[in-house]
Amino acid sequence: MVKQEEQELANRPDNTAFTQQRLPAWQPMLSAGIVIPGFVLIGLAFIGIGVALFVTSRSIQVLELDYTGVETASPCYKCSDPDVKNCMCTLDFSINSLFEGPVFFYYGLSNYFQNYRKYGVSKDDDQLSGNLDNFKSPSDSCSPYEYDSNNKPIVPCGSVANSMFNDTFKLYQIVKGVKKQVPLDGKGIAWWTDYNVKYRNPSVTPLKNAFNGTVKPLFWPRPAYELDPTDPANNGFINQDFLVWMRRAALPNFRKLYRRITEGDYAKGLPAGNYSLEIAYNYPVLSFDGRKTVVLSNVSWMGGKNEFLGIAYLVIGSLCVVMSVAMLIVYAKFKFPEEE
Repeated sequence: MVKQEEQELANRPDNTAFTQQRLPAWQPMLSAGIVIPGFVLIGLAFIGIGVALFVTSRSIQVLELDYTGVETASPCYKCSDPDVKNCMCTLDFSINSLFEGPVFFYYGLSNYFQNYRKYGVSKDDDQLSGNLDNFKSPSDSCSPYEYDSNNKPIVPCGSVANSMFNDTFKLYQIVKGVKKQVPLDGKGIAWWTDYNVKYRNPSVTPLKNAFNGTVKPLFWPRPAYELDPTDPANNGFINQDFLVWMRRAALPNFRKLYRRITEGDYAKGLPAGNYSLEIAYNYPVLSFDGRKTVVLSNVSWMGGKNEFLGIAYLVIGSLCVVMSVAMLIVYAKFKFPEEE
């Protein structure tokens, strides 16, 4: 018996305020005088934020042009034929007022499921980080774009890289009947972590030698070390367009940053006038009922155009105010005396 009491004493927590739960505590006493004004204040705050977000979003300029070429009247109709190669088409459009800068140039795809799991894992992370061993022996996850028909390794391998978007664009302003090219800036359009951490080129000079004994992805027009002929530093796995494509979209309808318009006469934006967009139409989308668009947009302190966020704040704020009124009515009608 004595031994059992000693065992119980040994297992007993220390007699301190913390272990015995004697620390001072504060428990709010929720009353109508606190809850109802609280709901009103929260509702008014949410409504104020919602109005600011909604008005700001409405002020953002967006111009979207579809160039899929499904309609016979579309200037890109001839290019939608998969048998037509190296096709060029031109979209003419006009801007009625200054399109304030900086202007962001996106390409958009619809009905394209980059979030499909088997598609998303079809790449070799070691290969994309510059590991030369994986140049010769790509990961099995890249199948069926692991080796070509001659059993040569594909670099970069996998479905994601193989399906890289390859339409190109040139934008011109029509000034007195003469085309004036609008400079498109492609530097720094990818995520900083992708460019500096996640993707790396092999430490081989020249870069072309690292790809000896390998072949380019089947649907690519040129190998990875020649993605940008105008800038040798923008080739391989750190090419900006390649990095943008490799960061997969979460939804089937998405747009990705292609260029920024921030230089020269267009630093303050695109002036009102007529414009012409020349498109090198290469990327097929009709096989999966997809659509292709180009989007011009500017941004604000809250980011791009997104009216949902402002509407959500307005709805939640309004509900809080309505609930406070309902609680006030209930409290006034069924007020009970405080219990002793």
